[in-house]
Amino acid sequence: MVVTIVSILVAVVLVALLVRSVRVIRQQQVGVVERLGKFNRTLPPGPHLLVPIIDSVRYTMDMREAVVPFPPQGVITEDNLMVGIDSVIYYQVVDPVRAAYEAQNYIQAIEQLTMTTLRNIIGGLDLERTLTSREEINQKLRAVLDEATGKWGIKVNRVELRSIEPPATIRDAMEKGARAERDKRAAILLAEGQRQSQILSASGDREASILRAQGDRESAVLRAQADRQASMLRAEGEAQAITTTFSAIHAGRPTQSLLSYQYLRMLPNLARGDANKMWIVPSELNDALKGLGKLVGDQAGGPHGDEETEAEAAHFSAPEPVDVFAEIEEQKKLDEQKSQASVQQAIAEAEALEGRMSARLSTPGTATAKAREAAPTLAPGNDGPLGITTAQGTPGGPHSAGVPGTDDQDELSGPLGAPGGAEPGPHADRAGEPEAVRREEPQQGSEPGA
Repeated sequence: MVVTIVSILVAVVLVALLVRSVRVIRQQQVGVVERLGKFNRTLPPGPHLLVPIIDSVRYTMDMREAVVPFPPQGVITEDNLMVGIDSVIYYQVVDPVRAAYEAQNYIQAIEQLTMTTLRNIIGGLDLERTLTSREEINQKLRAVLDEATGKWGIKVNRVELRSIEPPATIRDAMEKGARAERDKRAAILLAEGQRQSQILSASGDREASILRAQGDRESAVLRAQADRQASMLRAEGEAQAITTTFSAIHAGRPTQSLLSYQYLRMLPNLARGDANKMWIVPSELNDALKGLGKLVGDQAGGPHGDEETEAEAAHFSAPEPVDVFAEIEEQKKLDEQKSQASVQQAIAEAEALEGRMSARLSTPGTATAKAREAAPTLAPGNDGPLGITTAQGTPGGPHSAGVPGTDDQDELSGPLGAPGGAEPGPHADRAGEPEAVRREEPQQGSEPGA
């Protein structure tokens, strides 16, 4: 019985020793084996057999990259401002033996080293550089940590500053500055938008004014053409009526007695009407009576009156008819050519005006000089009223293309007696002389009684 119990105990001890002698190391881990308290070897991932009681796995190191966040720490900048910095470190064990025996607690050692290094780096920077130089701080911190942790068998892969919290007063000032900067940008954008809107509005008004002026000009030209054609047609009709009447009169060979008789028949029409208050006896009545007397004498003298009438009829010839419609078509073609030239000139002036407006917007100081150049100037010796000549009012001038009533009215004049057919005044060739000299010349050359 006792032997059985002893054998069972021995078996249990052997099983326990066997279990303790077998050790399994997981993937990405390394076991540090000590034999009788001294480092013996490292165990890679997988199953391993150890000598019971003699060998033992002292440390199991994780070879994966680890992340260690550090709580916010107060750091003083170069300009004596307290800043709270929250950092995080990414590290990896590259030598498990050194990590096990060179540092008692390498994580705590890394944390303390990180805090002291941050204080040294931030202490040499002011607040503005601290807030804007995160990458520079990270590089300096990683270089210091690599140098210090290399002997511990640890490699620092990356150091990041998660947040940099300035004091509350500084945050308020920064928020106010940022708000002021945003308001400034908004005001600049609004002003730029208004400027562009005004430029576009002015350009639209200018184009509308040009188109309106062109429309008024074309309307005036068409109206003048219609009036001219109507006057020509009316004059042609009157001329044809007079020609027809005169031809009929000469063809009928009226005698002086017949004309006198018709004249006497029209005299009662002068007395018709309720508004007539008196009778008019024309002086031509004596001439009519003389004509009747001459008629009596001609009848007594012979047929000489008929021969004279035939001679007058032989010498009379009706005026040649005028082709009014052909002349109207020719005038239309000429007006269309002039209208196209005027439109091209107006477009050129509009482009020049746009260039001047752009130059005026870019150089505000030249606006007064350009306004003076565009103002009307006194030109003594001109035949216009008060001797005033404007840059856009001179007939035939360079700026009269878009103004109705300058060149086109002169061209449409002529038969109607418009200014186009007028002769130059006596002082047209002396436009450069002062007006006082031209006023004194008639006084010096005139004599009493001349």
